[in-house]
Amino acid sequence: MSGELEGRVALITGAARGIGKACAQALLDHGAKVALLDLDHAVVDTAKGLDPSGERAIGVVADVTNPDQVGTAVAEVREKLGDVGILVNNAGFPRDTFLAKMKLEDFQRVIDVVLTGSFVCSQAVIGSMMSQKWGRIINISSRSHLGNPGQTNYSAAKAGLIGFTRALSLESGKFGITVNAVAPGFVETEAMKALDNYEVLKQRSVDKSPLGRVGQPEEIADTVAFLASPRAGYISGDTVHVTGGRYS
Repeated sequence: MSGELEGRVALITGAARGIGKACAQALLDHGAKVALLDLDHAVVDTAKGLDPSGERAIGVVADVTNPDQVGTAVAEVREKLGDVGILVNNAGFPRDTFLAKMKLEDFQRVIDVVLTGSFVCSQAVIGSMMSQKWGRIINISSRSHLGNPGQTNYSAAKAGLIGFTRALSLESGKFGITVNAVAPGFVETEAMKALDNYEVLKQRSVDKSPLGRVGQPEEIADTVAFLASPRAGYISGDTVHVTGGRYS
Protein backbone atom coordinates (compact mmCIF):
# COMPACT_ATOMS: atom_id res chain seq x y z
CA MET A 1 0.00 0.00 0.00
CA SER A 2 1.35 3.40 -1.06
CA GLY A 3 0.67 6.63 0.80
CA GLU A 4 1.41 8.97 -2.09
CA LEU A 5 -2.19 10.27 -2.09
CA GLU A 6 -2.35 10.75 1.67
CA GLY A 7 -4.41 13.83 2.47
CA ARG A 8 -6.22 13.83 -0.88
CA VAL A 9 -9.95 13.33 -1.34
CA ALA A 10 -11.27 11.59 -4.45
CA LEU A 11 -14.77 11.54 -5.92
CA ILE A 12 -15.55 8.68 -8.31
CA THR A 13 -18.80 8.61 -10.28
CA GLY A 14 -20.54 5.44 -11.40
CA ALA A 15 -18.84 3.72 -8.49
CA ALA A 16 -21.40 1.22 -7.21
CA ARG A 17 -19.61 -1.58 -9.06
CA GLY A 18 -17.23 -2.39 -11.90
CA ILE A 19 -14.51 0.04 -12.96
CA GLY A 20 -15.71 2.77 -10.61
CA LYS A 21 -15.55 0.49 -7.57
CA ALA A 22 -12.09 -0.73 -8.62
CA CYS A 23 -10.92 2.89 -8.94
CA ALA A 24 -12.16 3.63 -5.44
CA GLN A 25 -10.23 0.65 -4.06
CA ALA A 26 -7.04 1.63 -5.90
CA LEU A 27 -7.17 5.23 -4.69
CA LEU A 28 -7.83 4.02 -1.14
CA ASP A 29 -4.81 1.75 -1.42
CA HIS A 30 -2.70 4.78 -2.34
CA GLY A 31 -3.80 6.68 0.75
CA ALA A 32 -6.69 8.83 -0.50
CA LYS A 33 -10.08 9.20 1.10
CA VAL A 34 -12.77 8.34 -1.43
CA ALA A 35 -16.39 9.23 -2.08
CA LEU A 36 -18.26 6.81 -4.31
CA LEU A 37 -21.12 8.44 -6.21
CA ASP A 38 -23.85 6.62 -8.11
CA LEU A 39 -27.53 6.85 -8.97
CA ASP A 40 -27.83 3.31 -7.61
CA HIS A 41 -28.37 3.27 -3.83
CA ALA A 42 -26.20 0.14 -3.71
CA VAL A 43 -23.24 2.54 -3.75
CA VAL A 44 -23.71 3.07 -0.01
CA ASP A 45 -23.16 -0.63 0.68
CA THR A 46 -20.24 -0.71 -1.77
CA ALA A 47 -18.52 2.05 0.20
CA LYS A 48 -19.17 0.26 3.49
CA GLY A 49 -17.60 -2.86 2.01
CA LEU A 50 -14.44 -0.91 1.24
CA ASP A 51 -14.33 0.90 4.59
CA PRO A 52 -16.82 -0.21 7.27
CA SER A 53 -15.74 2.67 9.53
CA GLY A 54 -16.89 5.31 7.05
CA GLU A 55 -13.85 7.40 7.90
CA ARG A 56 -12.05 6.94 4.59
CA ALA A 57 -14.83 5.92 2.18
CA ILE A 58 -18.44 7.02 1.85
CA GLY A 59 -21.20 6.40 -0.66
CA VAL A 60 -23.37 9.23 -1.97
CA VAL A 61 -26.41 8.96 -4.21
CA ALA A 62 -26.87 11.47 -7.03
CA ASP A 63 -27.69 11.79 -10.71
CA VAL A 64 -24.58 13.19 -12.41
CA THR A 65 -26.75 15.07 -14.91
CA ASN A 66 -28.49 17.02 -12.14
CA PRO A 67 -26.42 20.00 -10.93
CA ASP A 68 -28.43 20.40 -7.72
CA GLN A 69 -27.99 16.75 -6.73
CA VAL A 70 -24.28 16.85 -7.57
CA GLY A 71 -23.83 20.07 -5.62
CA THR A 72 -25.50 18.52 -2.58
CA ALA A 73 -23.32 15.41 -2.91
CA VAL A 74 -20.12 17.46 -3.15
CA ALA A 75 -21.13 19.43 -0.06
CA GLU A 76 -21.64 16.15 1.82
CA VAL A 77 -18.23 14.92 0.71
CA ARG A 78 -16.63 18.17 1.84
CA GLU A 79 -18.28 17.90 5.26
CA LYS A 80 -17.34 14.25 5.84
CA LEU A 81 -13.99 13.88 4.05
CA GLY A 82 -12.75 17.27 2.89
CA ASP A 83 -12.44 19.21 -0.38
CA VAL A 84 -12.31 17.07 -3.50
CA GLY A 85 -8.88 17.09 -5.16
CA ILE A 86 -9.33 14.09 -7.45
CA LEU A 87 -12.35 13.55 -9.70
CA VAL A 88 -12.88 10.38 -11.73
CA ASN A 89 -15.71 10.83 -14.23
CA ASN A 90 -16.66 7.21 -14.79
CA ALA A 91 -20.48 7.23 -14.93
CA GLY A 92 -21.84 5.95 -18.19
CA PHE A 93 -23.51 3.06 -19.97
CA PRO A 94 -24.25 1.86 -23.52
CA ARG A 95 -27.66 1.64 -25.18
CA ASP A 96 -26.64 -0.13 -28.34
CA THR A 97 -28.52 -0.42 -31.60
CA PHE A 98 -28.00 0.69 -35.17
CA LEU A 99 -28.75 4.33 -35.87
CA ALA A 100 -31.73 3.53 -38.11
CA LYS A 101 -33.43 1.92 -35.11
CA MET A 102 -32.09 4.12 -32.31
CA LYS A 103 -34.57 6.15 -30.30
CA LEU A 104 -33.72 9.77 -29.66
CA GLU A 105 -33.98 9.23 -25.91
CA ASP A 106 -31.41 6.42 -26.09
CA PHE A 107 -29.02 8.69 -27.97
CA GLN A 108 -29.62 11.63 -25.63
CA ARG A 109 -29.42 9.73 -22.34
CA VAL A 110 -26.00 8.26 -23.16
CA ILE A 111 -24.71 11.69 -24.16
CA ASP A 112 -26.22 13.24 -21.04
CA VAL A 113 -24.66 10.81 -18.56
CA VAL A 114 -21.23 10.38 -20.16
CA LEU A 115 -20.59 13.89 -21.44
CA THR A 116 -22.94 16.30 -19.66
CA GLY A 117 -22.41 14.41 -16.39
CA SER A 118 -18.66 14.92 -16.68
CA PHE A 119 -19.22 18.62 -17.26
CA VAL A 120 -21.56 18.93 -14.24
CA CYS A 121 -19.25 17.04 -11.88
CA SER A 122 -16.11 18.82 -13.08
CA GLN A 123 -17.74 22.21 -12.65
CA ALA A 124 -18.88 21.25 -9.14
CA VAL A 125 -15.34 20.55 -7.90
CA ILE A 126 -12.98 22.61 -10.01
CA GLY A 127 -13.38 25.68 -7.81
CA SER A 128 -11.97 23.89 -4.77
CA MET A 129 -9.17 22.44 -6.91
CA MET A 130 -8.27 25.95 -8.07
CA SER A 131 -8.20 27.10 -4.45
CA GLN A 132 -5.92 24.20 -3.53
CA LYS A 133 -3.68 24.94 -6.55
CA TRP A 134 -3.76 21.19 -7.18
CA GLY A 135 -6.16 18.79 -8.79
CA ARG A 136 -6.62 15.71 -10.90
CA ILE A 137 -9.57 15.19 -13.25
CA ILE A 138 -9.58 11.78 -14.92
CA ASN A 139 -12.26 11.03 -17.50
CA ILE A 140 -13.09 7.43 -18.38
CA SER A 141 -13.48 7.37 -22.15
CA SER A 142 -13.38 4.14 -24.17
CA ARG A 143 -11.74 2.49 -27.14
CA SER A 144 -15.20 3.03 -28.64
CA HIS A 145 -14.24 6.66 -29.26
CA LEU A 146 -12.67 5.28 -32.44
CA GLY A 147 -16.13 4.12 -33.54
CA ASN A 148 -18.13 0.93 -33.16
CA PRO A 149 -21.13 -0.18 -35.25
CA GLY A 150 -24.30 0.00 -33.19
CA GLN A 151 -22.77 2.58 -30.86
CA THR A 152 -23.19 5.95 -32.54
CA ASN A 153 -24.41 7.35 -29.22
CA TYR A 154 -21.73 5.78 -27.02
CA SER A 155 -18.89 6.41 -29.49
CA ALA A 156 -19.94 10.04 -29.88
CA ALA A 157 -20.10 10.52 -26.11
CA LYS A 158 -16.72 8.92 -25.47
CA ALA A 159 -15.08 10.84 -28.33
CA GLY A 160 -16.59 14.05 -26.98
CA LEU A 161 -15.08 13.27 -23.60
CA ILE A 162 -11.61 13.28 -25.14
CA GLY A 163 -12.22 16.73 -26.62
CA PHE A 164 -13.55 17.88 -23.26
CA THR A 165 -10.40 16.54 -21.60
CA ARG A 166 -8.07 18.41 -23.94
CA ALA A 167 -9.94 21.71 -23.70
CA LEU A 168 -10.23 21.60 -19.90
CA SER A 169 -6.55 20.75 -19.53
CA LEU A 170 -5.69 23.97 -21.37
CA GLU A 171 -7.92 26.00 -19.06
CA SER A 172 -6.84 24.48 -15.77
CA GLY A 173 -3.11 23.83 -16.02
CA LYS A 174 -2.18 27.23 -14.59
CA PHE A 175 -3.95 26.21 -11.39
CA GLY A 176 -1.91 23.03 -10.96
CA ILE A 177 -4.75 20.85 -12.24
CA THR A 178 -4.11 18.04 -14.69
CA VAL A 179 -6.89 16.62 -16.86
CA ASN A 180 -6.51 13.29 -18.61
CA ALA A 181 -8.62 10.51 -20.07
CA VAL A 182 -8.36 6.74 -19.88
CA ALA A 183 -9.76 4.74 -22.79
CA PRO A 184 -10.37 1.11 -21.76
CA GLY A 185 -10.94 -1.70 -24.18
CA PHE A 186 -13.17 -4.66 -23.36
CA VAL A 187 -13.22 -4.98 -19.57
CA GLU A 188 -14.75 -7.91 -17.72
CA THR A 189 -17.28 -6.23 -15.41
CA GLU A 190 -20.54 -7.37 -13.87
CA ALA A 191 -22.45 -5.21 -16.34
CA MET A 192 -20.69 -6.81 -19.30
CA LYS A 193 -21.24 -10.31 -17.96
CA ALA A 194 -24.97 -9.59 -17.67
CA LEU A 195 -25.32 -9.02 -21.42
CA ASP A 196 -27.10 -11.75 -23.34
CA ASN A 197 -24.36 -11.81 -25.98
CA TYR A 198 -21.49 -11.48 -23.49
CA GLU A 199 -19.62 -14.61 -24.56
CA VAL A 200 -19.80 -13.62 -28.22
CA LEU A 201 -18.52 -10.13 -27.47
CA LYS A 202 -15.77 -11.47 -25.23
CA GLN A 203 -14.52 -13.95 -27.82
CA ARG A 204 -14.54 -11.28 -30.52
CA SER A 205 -12.44 -9.04 -28.30
CA VAL A 206 -10.01 -11.85 -27.45
CA ASP A 207 -9.61 -12.65 -31.15
CA LYS A 208 -8.79 -9.01 -31.94
CA SER A 209 -6.48 -8.43 -28.97
CA PRO A 210 -2.72 -8.74 -29.48
CA LEU A 211 -2.55 -9.97 -25.87
CA GLY A 212 -5.25 -12.55 -26.48
CA ARG A 213 -7.37 -11.67 -23.45
CA VAL A 214 -9.81 -9.11 -22.06
CA GLY A 215 -9.05 -6.53 -19.39
CA GLN A 216 -9.91 -6.47 -15.70
CA PRO A 217 -11.35 -3.50 -13.77
CA GLU A 218 -8.25 -3.38 -11.58
CA GLU A 219 -6.05 -2.73 -14.63
CA ILE A 220 -8.06 0.37 -15.47
CA ALA A 221 -8.00 1.41 -11.81
CA ASP A 222 -4.21 1.10 -11.64
CA THR A 223 -3.93 3.52 -14.59
CA VAL A 224 -6.29 5.94 -12.89
CA ALA A 225 -4.29 5.75 -9.66
CA PHE A 226 -1.09 6.54 -11.56
CA LEU A 227 -2.66 9.57 -13.27
CA ALA A 228 -3.89 10.78 -9.87
CA SER A 229 -0.45 10.44 -8.33
CA PRO A 230 2.43 12.95 -8.11
CA ARG A 231 4.32 10.73 -10.57
CA ALA A 232 1.95 11.86 -13.33
CA GLY A 233 2.22 15.55 -12.53
CA TYR A 234 3.59 16.45 -15.97
CA ILE A 235 0.93 14.54 -17.93
CA SER A 236 -2.12 16.54 -18.96
CA GLY A 237 -4.53 16.68 -21.88
CA ASP A 238 -3.63 13.12 -22.81
CA THR A 239 -5.57 9.90 -23.37
CA VAL A 240 -4.14 6.61 -22.14
CA HIS A 241 -5.47 3.60 -24.02
CA VAL A 242 -5.72 0.48 -21.86
CA THR A 243 -6.86 -1.94 -24.52
CA GLY A 244 -4.32 -4.77 -24.61
CA GLY A 245 -3.08 -3.26 -27.86
CA ARG A 246 -6.46 -3.40 -29.62
CA TYR A 247 -7.51 -0.33 -31.60
CA SER A 248 -9.93 -1.77 -34.18
